[in-house]
Amino acid sequence: MTERVKLKHINARSIAEAIYVLGEYQEEAKIIAGGVDLISLIKNEVLGPNVLVNIKTIPELAYIKEDAEGLKIGALTTINDIEMSPIISSKYTVLAEAAHSVAGPQIRNMGTIVGNLCQDVRCWYYRRSPVIGRSFFCYRKGGKLCYAVGGDNRYHAVIGGKRCYAVCPSDMAPALVALKAKVKIASAVGERVMPVEEFYIPLGNILKPDEIITELQVPAVLPDSRQRYLKFRLRKAIDFALSSVAAVITVDDGVVSTAGIVLGGVAPIPYRATATEEALHGEMVTKTVAEAAAKAALIEAKPLSMNAYKLPIIEALVRKAILG
Repeated sequence: MTERVKLKHINARSIAEAIYVLGEYQEEAKIIAGGVDLISLIKNEVLGPNVLVNIKTIPELAYIKEDAEGLKIGALTTINDIEMSPIISSKYTVLAEAAHSVAGPQIRNMGTIVGNLCQDVRCWYYRRSPVIGRSFFCYRKGGKLCYAVGGDNRYHAVIGGKRCYAVCPSDMAPALVALKAKVKIASAVGERVMPVEEFYIPLGNILKPDEIITELQVPAVLPDSRQRYLKFRLRKAIDFALSSVAAVITVDDGVVSTAGIVLGGVAPIPYRATATEEALHGEMVTKTVAEAAAKAALIEAKPLSMNAYKLPIIEALVRKAILG
């Protein structure tokens, strides 16, 4: 068994200090806040950073604020604070429902919203620990194979999978994409703001080693918008989505004027069901329209050998979310 290198732990006192340390150590460093996912990956030797940059010691990164433009959420805001926020529960219901669906109370009290967005995939081939036996040098780790393609792929992607079929595990991401939220990213060269939808790529996200997310920005939602987050999982608590859907639908004069329908647990990224959105646009929300729009969510589906069961679940969730 290889000898473990002692981790260097640095408490960053400011965003600037965190960026400086990340820039100095690059790939050797990882940001830690709640640490819910990262600690298990390190203990099981799936990841092996030499430096942990603790950002919990940066006081100005935990907040929920509302202004004329919408909602501002600091990177260190916990999932529990989001779930319990009166502003979010009354105006951004889909975000509160997504927060409530995350694991159990202990995890929601520790985990941060950005940690939820940036958590690693749950694929058992990727997370198989060398400590307990054979590990898999899969495509995500730099290998040439996705072992799920010819192996046990019950929980893997049915949409958008190519070289890696692990799904994005975040509950908060589909809700934020449906709300057209943006992330603010800081680095040594300044700040940039981009849609959450563009933050994800098939093998994770676009963050560079010396960058840090500081804030989430959610535009104001029209008061009459219908919002739902529905999640199907094997256990009612402390489990990841086999399939989920976030829906934000605005109806004007009886017909749908805008619709954001985003799926979770079914693709390597939060999957925007554009065909469903188009099927709803300009239509009255009826059972017939909802059924047709739900079927449209599967237009790009290509299930693997063991996960076609997800398709009727997706269809049912989308239909239920549309009908409210």
